[in-house]
Amino acid sequence: MDWDKLRIFHAVADAGSLTHAGEALHLSQSAVSRQVRALEESLNTTLFHRHARGLILTEQGELLFDATSAMAKRLDAAAARIRDSEDEVFGELRVTTTTGFGSLWLAPRLPALYEKYPDLKIDLMLEERVLDLPMREADVAIRMKEPSQADLIRKRLMAVRMQLYASPRYLDKHGLPEVIEDISAHRLICQNPSSAQVGAGATLVQELMMQDLRSTLTVNNYFGVLQAVLNDLGIGVLPDYLTQDFPNLVRVLPEVESVEVPVFLAYPEELRHSKRVAAFRDFVQDEIISYRKQLREQALN
Repeated sequence: MDWDKLRIFHAVADAGSLTHAGEALHLSQSAVSRQVRALEESLNTTLFHRHARGLILTEQGELLFDATSAMAKRLDAAAARIRDSEDEVFGELRVTTTTGFGSLWLAPRLPALYEKYPDLKIDLMLEERVLDLPMREADVAIRMKEPSQADLIRKRLMAVRMQLYASPRYLDKHGLPEVIEDISAHRLICQNPSSAQVGAGATLVQELMMQDLRSTLTVNNYFGVLQAVLNDLGIGVLPDYLTQDFPNLVRVLPEVESVEVPVFLAYPEELRHSKRVAAFRDFVQDEIISYRKQLREQALN
């Protein structure tokens, strides 16, 4: 098959429009149309249903688009490896992790990485969905469990536990619970047990919900839970990595916590020699070492 025609077909399928594809490719609409028609003739099939509102892939078109999408990702990976053959660390790095960890732990530390590598362009994708690293939906992932996908390089970074925290002002006003049954007299702030989150956190929340709670506030991520706790709304279920950046939070009911949640950094085997990935990996590991050191110092004080 003609590679140029496949490239044009992919752009049209991605844009859903001859006009938009032409703009992206710097070609006229008629030139794009001719190339698509020639590809259809060479395959003896129809790739698009033509509608007034745009183009829709036929079943055969969807099969071809899946193939060209995979090709595009492999080409992106090859281009990334070529760029990383240079001595300098620069270019785009797509990093995925959970909303809570990304917004509350990772993002506040990124200035140190940018100071060292000012030409990096980080695309930080925060979501609970596990992106497919071998298919290059992202370059690097920080996950709250060990990745199960093959062909990934993985490193355990640390372990996290979900614990109970409140602000000093809230506790001054409402008192400090001494046993778990006392939680019923307080407002519990947590993620909804049915929302996407690590299993350990969901299990702890379910156990707390079994108490006769007077009031609750559920949020779909830890950033929202933290904001509610900092604004004196109640006692929140939060990951313990927050204690480094929010030392004024008060641990409530120290015996109540989730089981340990491992945190892993992972990236595709094909990016083993990527300088951008190595720079990000080393940065995260250095920050983890600093985090652990500070925790030890806090424990001694």
